[in-house]
Amino acid sequence: MTATIETLPDVLSPVRFHQVGKTFGTGRKSVVALDGVDLEVEPGEFVCLLGASGCGKTTLLNLVAGLDQPTAGRIELNSSRPAVVFQEPALMPWLTAAGNVELPLRMAGVPKSQRRAKAAELLELVRLAGLGDKRPHELSGGMRQRVALARALASTADSTDGKPALLLMDEPFSALDAITRDVLQGELLRIWRATGTAILFVTHDVREAVRLGQRVVLLSSRPGRVVQEWDVEDAPGAVDEINTALRKVISSHAA
Repeated sequence: MTATIETLPDVLSPVRFHQVGKTFGTGRKSVVALDGVDLEVEPGEFVCLLGASGCGKTTLLNLVAGLDQPTAGRIELNSSRPAVVFQEPALMPWLTAAGNVELPLRMAGVPKSQRRAKAAELLELVRLAGLGDKRPHELSGGMRQRVALARALASTADSTDGKPALLLMDEPFSALDAITRDVLQGELLRIWRATGTAILFVTHDVREAVRLGQRVVLLSSRPGRVVQEWDVEDAPGAVDEINTALRKVISSHAA
């Protein structure tokens, strides 16, 4: 079966998955990571992907980002440049915070004066105003992740084609201490509400998923399939319910 990634300008949703599958390797040594995934992210929606380790959450993000290709199904992508925030900030150590934020704008050919103004605006948005001249080693872990977020927002901000923005986040706070993680979760919600950017957020933490997401999507253990979805804004007991479902997924895989 031929797999495709399509860019469809008339589709309103930033991304849609149609029976998407991903297999690594061939023959007896092949590993099916994803199988028949159907999923849609609406413009401005915050969706959390939840599941046990190895269920294909990161693989899904990689397919959207263009870092890999599906082996089955198709992805409709209607976002000019999906930006990714990883677990590690992955900043350029020789660049300042402002220089890191400007990088995607510079690569897109944005004039210097405009990209400097945009970088200053985004650093203020992530509460790092006045720290643009600092290099990564001069910043705390939480500050570095804020710079990475600002850089990702810069990558989605330079589009002039009117397509919806899409931010992909792969467990961006898991390496941080509990207090910093709590603060940045709140900051991410503030930034999301301020920008209206659609977010597809990978986590294995149920409480984080429920706190951040409007919708939580649970994937089965490998191969990853969509098991269940929750509109958490309308489900006050979602944490317990999702925990129960997640335990069932893990236990069925172990069996």
